[in-house]
Amino acid sequence: MRKIISFMHISLDGFVAGPNGEMNWIKVDQDIFDHVEQRISRTDTAMYGRTTFEMMESYWPTAADKPDASKHDIEHSKWYKKVRKVVISNTLSGEGLTNTTVIASNLAERINDLKKQPGSDIALFGSPRATHSLMQLDLIDGYWLFVNPIILGQGVPLFAKVKNHINLSLIGSRPFNCGVTELDYVVNRD
Repeated sequence: MRKIISFMHISLDGFVAGPNGEMNWIKVDQDIFDHVEQRISRTDTAMYGRTTFEMMESYWPTAADKPDASKHDIEHSKWYKKVRKVVISNTLSGEGLTNTTVIASNLAERINDLKKQPGSDIALFGSPRATHSLMQLDLIDGYWLFVNPIILGQGVPLFAKVKNHINLSLIGSRPFNCGVTELDYVVNRD
């Protein structure tokens, strides 16, 4: 069965965005981009909440076409165009969207059906509200966290909606020169 892995930048104190959704505190560099591209190149499905999807959709389909496109822009744009996209939204219409499925109802049933389909693990990018919904339904199988060296003090917490303990096993970690540390966890359901 396919697994859903939540990919998220997070502050040291557990926030994924500032109080007004700010993400300008997130540190990235070419080393992180290369690492992420290597891992997601094995992923055939990306999952988003509506807000994150609209942000991605406004940039990535044409990012490689810009005259000053970076290596990361070119590689990620190519991946984004070919990857199957799943959007969790009650307000977005799937009409006119290429290679995109919108899930608006029966979330647990639809996600479990998706997990049973052939393919690789599903990368859930950002999308705090969608992540909270999937956490409440115990549908996330792993967390790929990029811990940024900052304490925000307030904002959008990653684990605010957890009702029960989530037992995790650390399967990998990696520090980056920019100060970010990757932590790769799987959920233990035993």
